[in-house]
Order: sequence, then structure tokens, then C-alpha cells
Amino acid sequence: MTARLNPYLGFDGDARQAMEFYEQVFGGTLSLNTFGESGMPDGEYTDQIMHAMLETPDGFTLMASDTPPGMEYRPGSNFSVSLSGDDADRLRGYWEKLSAGGTVAVPLEKQMWGDVFGMCTDRFGVPWMVNISEPTG
Repeated sequence: MTARLNPYLGFDGDARQAMEFYEQVFGGTLSLNTFGESGMPDGEYTDQIMHAMLETPDGFTLMASDTPPGMEYRPGSNFSVSLSGDDADRLRGYWEKLSAGGTVAVPLEKQMWGDVFGMCTDRFGVPWMVNISEPTG
């Protein structure tokens, strides 16, 4: 994989239920990772979903998470467009262009899960997430 573009949905504590529902609708393989599995201390967010990904037989990819601690859940604007992959140069180029003239919420930098990640809203108000993973193989 070099780069992937897909929707990323945000939920208010019910991401697991929503993604299991979408798995029933579309089929495919669902992976779920909780905040607790990522090293967050025990608390109300421990069992909530930090990242979920559904890959379907038709080639659809849907990602989601529960709203992280400290961030506000806003129904109706609980989506982002996700760009992810292992082509660091290409993805950094997209980041530079998307964030130019926009607002950076999370700078594109190494995160606790090991990937380089950033969040911005482009100059047209569209929220973007960019995740650069280490190449495999």
C-alpha cells in the first residue's frame, strides 16, 4: 500500500457498536483497538475505541474512533477524510498542501502508537487526518 483515502467517523462512546453494525451491513474484516490497549491509564476511556478499521470484500474501507479525551464530540461534523499509507514523501506532500491556508489541530509528527500522524482542516473547512506508517516488507 502506498496511500489510501477513506472516510473516518467519530463517535461519542459507541464506535464499537457502530462499526459492528457496519460490519454486518458490508461484511469484511473489522479490527478494533481500544484506548487501554494503546497505553492509556485505566479510566472511563479504557474500553472505548481509539481506532477501528473495516475492510470489505467490495474494497471499501471505513475507519472510526470514539472521541478522544479532551476533544469535543459534535454531531453532524463527526467525520474526517483519512489519508494513510507508507509513502511518507507523498503523504507529507499532501499534508503540506492540505494544511496550507488551513488550521492545524495536531501537527504531523510521531505519535505514541509509532506512526507519524496529523490533523488539519483545509481552507474550505474539510477536516483531514494523515497517518504515515512504516513500510512493511
